[in-house]
Amino acid sequence: MHALIVVAHPDPQSLTHAVAARLAAGLTESGHRGEIADLAAEGFDPRFNAADIEGFYRRAEAPADVLAEQARIDRADALALVFPVYWWSMPGLLKGWVDRVFANGWAYDEADGRVVKKLQRLEVHLIGVGGAGRRTYAKHGYETAMKTQIDHGIFDYCGAHVLTSELLLHTRPDEAAAQLQTAFDLGRGLFAEQALVGAA
Repeated sequence: MHALIVVAHPDPQSLTHAVAARLAAGLTESGHRGEIADLAAEGFDPRFNAADIEGFYRRAEAPADVLAEQARIDRADALALVFPVYWWSMPGLLKGWVDRVFANGWAYDEADGRVVKKLQRLEVHLIGVGGAGRRTYAKHGYETAMKTQIDHGIFDYCGAHVLTSELLLHTRPDEAAAQLQTAFDLGRGLFAEQALVGAA
């Protein structure tokens, strides 16, 4: 099976990129494929623009770069987003990718006052890389807020199933190795449920 791994960090030497690479390595070890979409390196423009508005209102086809991203997702059996946590959310580059790519007509339809969820086949894995400790997230409710905003507010709205919503948190450099092992294990198990269904 094939997973599209979308990574949003401007530094290719970052822990975020290392996590994405280990996730892909775990997929490979389990006999699956992972395609890494490096939004910064590819120069994806996250700005929702006039052409996106025309697409939203169905007055024109979506812009070519958006159609290309939608096609990449359509080819994948799963979508994994790997991102640094900026201000208790995803960075602007990734949020802009979501704003533009998860468009009306492709990700969902609004018809007769109700929402038609069009991505019900899509399985999503969210991996945030954060520099604060788990106590900070728990104390202020940040993790719950992120799940509400991202897991429910974005993906459930489109019908996609969030199977993994993981925060890899570290406050010391020596914790990075454990985060990379977790990423590898997540990759190795990304399609484990489907393998069990296939074996039944």
